[in-house]
Order: sequence, then C-alpha cells, then structure tokens
Amino acid sequence: MQRGELIQEFRRLGRRLSNATVMFHQAVADRLGLNLTDYKAIGVLRDTGPITAGRLSEITGLTTGAVTGIVDRLERSGYVRREVDPGDRRRVIIQPVWPPGQEDAVGRVFKPLLRAVEEDLAAYSDEQLALILEFMGRNASTLLRVTHEVRGAKVSGSADEDLVPARHELE
Repeated sequence: MQRGELIQEFRRLGRRLSNATVMFHQAVADRLGLNLTDYKAIGVLRDTGPITAGRLSEITGLTTGAVTGIVDRLERSGYVRREVDPGDRRRVIIQPVWPPGQEDAVGRVFKPLLRAVEEDLAAYSDEQLALILEFMGRNASTLLRVTHEVRGAKVSGSADEDLVPARHELE
C-alpha cells in the first residue's frame, strides 16, 4: 500500500476503534447506572486524584455548571465526595471514592477486555509495543488539545498532563 492508502486505512480503522471504544464505555456506564459523561468524569478523577470542580471543568472542557451537575449526581451515587480544602476553606475539593462493591464490579466488567488485549499485545515485540505506546500517548494529547479547540476552551496548563496515560482504562 502507498502512504495515501495507508492514511485512508488508518482513518477508517480509527473510526472503527473510536466507535467500538465509545460503545464499550457506554455499556460499562449503563452497567454502573451512570450516563457516559458522569462515568468518564469518574475516570478523570481517578487519574488526577482530588481536584477542584474548576480544574475538572478545565480538563474536560465542560462548563462549570455542567461539572456542578456531574459532581452532584456522582455525589448522590456515592462516587465522589466534596471536601473543604484545608489550605483555603473557600475552595471545595472533589474526592473520588468508590461505592461499596463497585470497584469489584468494574473490575469484573473490564477483566475480559484486559485479558483479550493482553492476548492481542502478545503478537508484538517490545520495540513494537514501545512504538504503539508512543503513538497512543501522542494521539491522546492531540485528541485532548483538539477537543478543547473544538469547544473553544482555553486551558490553563496542560489538560493531558492530568490524563495521559489513562490508568483507569488499563487497570
């Protein structure tokens, strides 16, 4: 295949991978009784650890109002709790937590995928895996940057510093 054909095939397979990824995560969100945005916000919080709602808004590119709604729903569901920042009592920190039994439930949902991905990865050498990982990291950073551009959002710092690699999707 010529480079142009390879790029076209990359785009086609990229769409296929993107669609499959979104459908998988929607199924996990459904299993947990969450909407997809709330579920992915939990993933962000799991990667970043405790952060302010403002920082969650910056990272996701969502409005502060939308983030407040997400945090309200996640708090009611037991996935987060609000804590006063001991360094500045005016600030609230969003602390990720797992409702009893939910971490095990998520692990059971991801276990077949993790096993299958490990089988897929067995076909690659260490050098090939290193190249794939480099691409994944670069592509994740690009996707986050372009997402913020599409939203017209300005990001203080780098959103992907908090998110890449996305540990919650591989644990």
